[in-house]
Amino acid sequence: MRFVHAKTLIDGSLTPCDRMAQWRQLKLQLQYLSHQHMNELYPPTFPMDVRCYLASWIEEQCWDEIIDSPDQDVRALGMLDQIISRLQRISQDSTNVVEKMRLQQIANYMNVHRSQPLQLVKTVQETLQKERILLNQVLPTFPSPSPHASYSPAPSPLPGTSQAPGRADGPWGSQRDAGNRDVDLLVLKVLEIRECRQNIHQMQEDLNWERANFESLQVSFSSNMSNGLDPKTTEVQKLQSRIQQLEFNGQEISKKRMQLLREVVDCLEHCQARLLQRIKSWRREQHLASIGAPFDDNLGPLQTWCEQLLGVNVTLRQEIFLVGGDCPGSEVITELQERLGLLLQTLIQSSLMVDKQPPQVIKTQSKFSTTVRYLLGEKVTPGKPVVLKAQIITEMQARNLGQLGSIPTENVGELINNTAILEHNASTKSTCATFRNMSIKKIKRADRKGSESVTEEKFALLFSSEISITGCDMPCCMQVITLPIVVIVHGSQDNNALATIIWDCAFSEPDRVPFVVPERVPWKQMCLTLDSKFRLEVQTQLSLDPPNQHFLAQKIFDKPDICGDYSNMMVSWAQFNKEVLPGRSFTFWQWFDGVMELTKKHLKSYWSDKLIFGFIGKQQLHLILQDRPDGTFLLRFSDSEIGGITIAYVSTSENRCRRIQNIQPFTKRDLEIRCLGDRIRDIDFITHVYPDRPKNDVFRKYYTDDPQPYNSGYIPVSIQTKVAAGETSSPTSSTSSMTEIPQDPNRLTYSAAPLYPTMNPQGNGVFSSSQQFPTHYPSNMEVPLTYTDTLSLSPLHDMAQVNPPISDDMELDMFGTGGFEMTQ
Repeated sequence: MRFVHAKTLIDGSLTPCDRMAQWRQLKLQLQYLSHQHMNELYPPTFPMDVRCYLASWIEEQCWDEIIDSPDQDVRALGMLDQIISRLQRISQDSTNVVEKMRLQQIANYMNVHRSQPLQLVKTVQETLQKERILLNQVLPTFPSPSPHASYSPAPSPLPGTSQAPGRADGPWGSQRDAGNRDVDLLVLKVLEIRECRQNIHQMQEDLNWERANFESLQVSFSSNMSNGLDPKTTEVQKLQSRIQQLEFNGQEISKKRMQLLREVVDCLEHCQARLLQRIKSWRREQHLASIGAPFDDNLGPLQTWCEQLLGVNVTLRQEIFLVGGDCPGSEVITELQERLGLLLQTLIQSSLMVDKQPPQVIKTQSKFSTTVRYLLGEKVTPGKPVVLKAQIITEMQARNLGQLGSIPTENVGELINNTAILEHNASTKSTCATFRNMSIKKIKRADRKGSESVTEEKFALLFSSEISITGCDMPCCMQVITLPIVVIVHGSQDNNALATIIWDCAFSEPDRVPFVVPERVPWKQMCLTLDSKFRLEVQTQLSLDPPNQHFLAQKIFDKPDICGDYSNMMVSWAQFNKEVLPGRSFTFWQWFDGVMELTKKHLKSYWSDKLIFGFIGKQQLHLILQDRPDGTFLLRFSDSEIGGITIAYVSTSENRCRRIQNIQPFTKRDLEIRCLGDRIRDIDFITHVYPDRPKNDVFRKYYTDDPQPYNSGYIPVSIQTKVAAGETSSPTSSTSSMTEIPQDPNRLTYSAAPLYPTMNPQGNGVFSSSQQFPTHYPSNMEVPLTYTDTLSLSPLHDMAQVNPPISDDMELDMFGTGGFEMTQ
């Protein structure tokens, strides 16, 4: 093949670098085609082996000029003879016995077309056309950039903007396809450069040979001058012409190689910019996943992309080094080497990723884990292990990282088990460092401004190391930081810390300065965040509907207008989780988080089955229930208590006035004792779920059977929910009372408030006959419930339940030499 290329250059026709062979482009795509598609592309009458071995010759022929007419049979038969003879020639030249036999069989098989040679021509025409269609689909025209062209990679769409929940392959799929096409074109261009180098080398050898022949002929001609021979009419003139042609073609192909090198380096910069943009998008999607946005955590495609670009970079540096040997000191060569070196360093440093983020709210003295992955792990120079070290940094230190690029020296916290080794897993082809038992022992707080609390202070974990890559001259320092974290010292701070994280995740800009967030955001953006977080925490596909979202807006803005438009109003951080709601002792986030916690643990199925109306104000409640018959009810989240669900129902008073009443909310503790379905079954006067569905038909699957009595010597008991006496028709008191209910002699039913008993002075846990049990709920509730606590608990256990908890606003912080910090 080299001889043919050299001859082509001597003849002055197109060089191999002037165009890209169709087959050479197609080979890169064949691996992605299905077996069925391959069979359709290359039928048995035109095997792929023929296309492969005779690729150049086939593409040089004018198949389209042979039309399907009898007078073209002779021409078509000539094409067939050439195919057979070329296959036989390749078979004879092959040293591989298996290949030789295979080619001979194919050549013999092609003789079946002798009766209809035009059919073979038609098959070849169709195959070439199918190939061109395939290449147009997967390899669009790639612009050849100028040496000074600058590229601005298109930003990746953020998750959740144009995708359905649960799908994260849309934007990434298109970027991955574009990246694959970029890399394929880079590889093809590198192959062109390599082919140019090989042709130059072959021409140089031919030139050396011709020069040697010329020198020997000159010696012989000098001896023949005495015989009167004219050197202009001898072989000397032909050799001089051939040498000049070889020198000219060599110069031309050298220029072509330099032009290709510039183009490929430009294309590599473009392709790597696209890769870095995708890495940023992946990290952004990982961040948004904490509030329920779709996220594909598979780093395999990105790893392949990084490895391919590394291979192209190393190959280009080798080709430029070889070119530099021919023209040392060239400014162009020096510039290309510097650009490739910068690209390589950036690629090595950008390939360190936090695969599994640590918890974003971390309590001191508690264990947590995180995993860091290196996408170029298979290219790490073998020998010395790579050790990653973790340290905790402040928000200000995180900002300085991008500016200074150095590791912070000031220690703001003490980490335990903060080193891990990069280890390669051959089965998953991943190289990771896993920190399994990391812990924050101490934390040093920064000076806070104004009313800022400790749960608003953001930190991050910084991972750093030094690494050597095969093909890279010098080791590189690399580092990566986690998503922002909030460090707490007591579980009571968890709720407020989580609010800081959610605000940071939902409303931060993609390329922000760490960890800047806006102080105010539009309600429509806040509403989407609450809905996404609710679905994530509850693990449901059912979103908050517009009435629910409208009430949430009324709640956070303290607006009673049920017809108002709040979409363009701005919500501040203070309204979200600093200022308590009017008339309440808790913030909006604390209230909303309590509802999510209750629904996640006890009401997930009810919510997913659309049995809970959800967030609704009393004004809207009256509008939808005022014309419903007695006994109609709905389930709504309490707006006066954290983590409560209440039953709103329609009833008629003694003076025949219709009214809507709300049963005292059920909390997490209540539903742990008796599930919501059984409590609804216990209350006889609520009969139909809004609008008009019989409750037993709707809630039957949630009813549980009472436990069967067993012979243990004790009288069996059960728990039932009962609304306080008289409340179903004409409530006169909101105080619960001990009501005796007719019952089976073997079944004792309690209907008292939760029991918090005290022992007699002797401390033996025996109740006196005159002991009074205090009610658990205040006397100003609309319709209180009377129900018992778990009856199997002993009085001593009940006493343990009333121990006062540690104050939520207290933080005990140890740092330095045993000092304690108390903050409000």
